[in-house]
Amino acid sequence: MTGDFGEVAERLRRSTVQVRTPSSGAGSGVIWSTDGLIVTNAHVVRPRRVEVELWDGRVFPAEIRAHDDRRDIAALKIAGRALPAAAAGDSAALRPGEVVIAVGNPLGFVGALTTGVVHAVSPQWVQAAVRLAPGNSGGPLADARGRVIGLNTMIAYGRLALAVPSNAVAAFLKHGSGPRLGVTVQPVATGLLVIEVAPKSPAETASLLFGDVLVAANGQRFQNAQALASAIDAGGLLHLTFLRGGNRKERSVAVRLDQRSAEAA
Repeated sequence: MTGDFGEVAERLRRSTVQVRTPSSGAGSGVIWSTDGLIVTNAHVVRPRRVEVELWDGRVFPAEIRAHDDRRDIAALKIAGRALPAAAAGDSAALRPGEVVIAVGNPLGFVGALTTGVVHAVSPQWVQAAVRLAPGNSGGPLADARGRVIGLNTMIAYGRLALAVPSNAVAAFLKHGSGPRLGVTVQPVATGLLVIEVAPKSPAETASLLFGDVLVAANGQRFQNAQALASAIDAGGLLHLTFLRGGNRKERSVAVRLDQRSAEAA
């Protein structure tokens, strides 16, 4: 069993890369296919100049083929060939209590490995009790057989790690980012504070502004940012209620969600 685990860990390390940018330092990524397709978190590659270092020390400039800031997924392409691609697993088949393995490059430690157990699984997140640190973002979360079932993304309340499910990654690579509103939000006491509005997005068309506080969609109050994501995923017309200015008056707007297609990755 120890030997089997060692082989699984070594395969995962070889399929894990460092993703480096000039301003945000280093994160992690996963070799998704042998022809140089890399997946990572969108927040890791927010600066547009990106390079990827493989397990054997080779360094390649990377092209950002597609990204989805809302789901925090990005697809990169490098010129490498016959690369040690990871095996993708079925995140929907995961069950609480299963053993998982996280590999990444936290705090400059290349190929660091940690283990834990799954706490919960949803279409949005795999929650697991594994230790993550800066630099783990975008690295693989795998089952005991080494199949990647998520991309490590962040630590949530209670010190649980959150990973984007592998099935969501596969859907992103096949279909693109899907419906979007075009805002970046931060939870506050009264709702979701808008900290960025994307140009030419449905949010800009609806005249949402930096500093607005989103309160509800279709009459349902937001308890967290995931509630907004779920409303966006439903598609169609999104009736938003938000607060603006010191008088805190509310008004509703109808936002038609569009489809942002990703480039073929």
